Amino acid sequence: MKQDSAINIAYTVDCEDYVHVVKFNPFESGDACSLIAYGGNNYVVVGSCRFQEEDAEVEGMQYKTLKTFHHGIRVDAIAWSPETRLDALPPQIRFCTAASDRKLRLFTSDLQDKNEFKTFDGHSDYINDLVFAPKEGQEVASVSDDHTCRVWDLEGNEKAHFVLRSPGMSVCWHPEEDFKLMVAEKNGTIRFYDLITQQAILSLECEQTPLMSADWCLKNTLKIGAVAGNDWLIWDITRSSYPQDKRPVHADRARLFRWSRVNENLFATIGYPGKTSTQLLVHHLGHPQPILTGTAAVGSGLTWHRTLPLCAVGGDHKIFFWVTEM
Repeated sequence: MKQDSAINIAYTVDCEDYVHVVKFNPFESGDACSLIAYGGNNYVVVGSCRFQEEDAEVEGMQYKTLKTFHHGIRVDAIAWSPETRLDALPPQIRFCTAASDRKLRLFTSDLQDKNEFKTFDGHSDYINDLVFAPKEGQEVASVSDDHTCRVWDLEGNEKAHFVLRSPGMSVCWHPEEDFKLMVAEKNGTIRFYDLITQQAILSLECEQTPLMSADWCLKNTLKIGAVAGNDWLIWDITRSSYPQDKRPVHADRARLFRWSRVNENLFATIGYPGKTSTQLLVHHLGHPQPILTGTAAVGSGLTWHRTLPLCAVGGDHKIFFWVTEM
C-alpha cells in the first residue's frame, strides 16, 4: 500500500466503493495481523493489515482483503465479535452490521464455504451504533433513533429493552465492566445501565446538544469522552456528572469521538463531512492544541488500532490511516 504525504496521511487503502464505516477489530484474534472491516453501499469487506510501526519487515503497510460479504444495502455501523479467531481451525470471522433498513445482520464465516447471516428485527428507526458483549460475545447491544437501546442474543431474540428520552447515538460495553452498558443520547445525557437489574445506575450531562458520539475509555473505566455541538467533552465519573474538561474543536459541528486503545490521554474527533473534506483531529489531554490534524475527502467512520497509536477514517473509494506520537 502506498504512503501518502498529503496532509499527514500515513497510508491509504483503495476500495471499490464509498466507505461509510470502518472498524478495526478491538479484540485479540490470534494472529499477528490486525483485522479491519469496512462497509460500502451494499457490501462489507474484511481485510488484514500489518504496519511497519509493529513489524520491521513490513515496508509501510501491508493490506490484504480476506473476504467480501454481500450486504445488499448501505452499511451504517459495524461491530466485531470477540469470538473472531484466525488461529482456530477452521478460522471464524464474526461481526454484526446495522443498515439503513433498521435491521441488524449477524455474519459468521470460516473464510471458505461457511457463510451465514441472521437478521435481527425490532428497531423502528435508524440504528446509530452497536456493540458486542466484550467477554463472551453472546449478546449485541444497539441504539436507535427510535429512542431505545436493545440487547439481543445471537439468535436475534431481544434480551433487554431500555426506553430512552431521545435518539440513542452511542452504546459502549467495557471489558472490565461487562455487566454495565453505557448509552449516550442526542439530548446530551449519558447513562449507565446495570444489565442484571436492567436499571439506570448513573448519568452524566453534557449541558449542550446535539450529542453526536460518546466513548468509554478502554485504559481507564472512569473516563468518558463525547462530542456535542462544536466541542469535545471529558468526564471523570468519580468527580462529577458534568464534564471536567471541554474545548471547541470543529467549527462545523463535531461528529465522532473515539479514545485511543493504547493511551488514556489520547483521542480523536472528526467533524461533519463537508462538501469536499472532513477534518480529523487527534488530541492529547496534556496538550492545549490538537497534536495531529488530518484531512480526508468526505470522511466517515473513525477507528483506532488495537495496539498502535494509529487511526483510520473511511472516504471516497479509500481508507486513510494516520499515525500519531504517544
